[in-house]
Amino acid sequence: MAQSDRVAIVTGGANGIGRACARRFAEDGLKVVIADRDRDSGKSLAEELGADKDRALFVDCDVSDKLSVANLMAETRSAFGRLDILVNNAGIVAKGDILSLETDDFDKVLAVNLRGAFLVARAAARQMIDQIEHDDERPDDCRKRYAIINMSSVNAVVAIADQLAYCATKGAINQMTKSMALALAAQGVRVNAVGPGSINTDVLKAVLEDRKAMGKVLSRTPLGKIGDPDEIAGVVAFLASKDASYITGECIYADGGRLALNYLSSSSD
Repeated sequence: MAQSDRVAIVTGGANGIGRACARRFAEDGLKVVIADRDRDSGKSLAEELGADKDRALFVDCDVSDKLSVANLMAETRSAFGRLDILVNNAGIVAKGDILSLETDDFDKVLAVNLRGAFLVARAAARQMIDQIEHDDERPDDCRKRYAIINMSSVNAVVAIADQLAYCATKGAINQMTKSMALALAAQGVRVNAVGPGSINTDVLKAVLEDRKAMGKVLSRTPLGKIGDPDEIAGVVAFLASKDASYITGECIYADGGRLALNYLSSSSD
């Protein structure tokens, strides 16, 4: 694969969907910044993707902290001199419904999933606009280069009773995606979201090991399988590519048909 001068930041990039996205960008020849709190996994992945060849970088980043986000951008500029793509993937969960959810847990989920996504997107957008203005780039050219992809979920549309905080943040991510897309459209920076369904990550590990629970998941998934992180990374890569240059303000749901379903699939048999 030919190397590109494009640079991508992936938050929550050390594991799961973020890890798959970082790998996909590297395979496509992009330079990748892996932002995460998991130092060991993040550094290991950066080494795998070419840190020694100045193609990958790990940055320890707490997306909910403004100074940490500022450091992420500074490290990215120092290493690669620019930023073209952001994948806003960092996210956490905290179990609890409206009766049981603790305020501290609610605040923690909002801090990472929503405030964090806002802080990183704002910093990334400002960096991109500075580059566009400095280089006096045409919006039509920018639409092929600059992209922000927020990680949403099917739970932005449907909901889980004991994941109130997570569902609330993903619904908000969809609205933030639309608002950002409108604000940045004139400059040529596209903003979209991806809404995964049930994906084979550590978050779903308990379900994967429970046959009955797995049956329930598959009963609401017409394609009859759990998604792979690489399948989400493929959608992200498309939205970041010039092939998606006329798409902004959208959320693509990669959910195996779940949101189209109005009955239990025969996969539950």
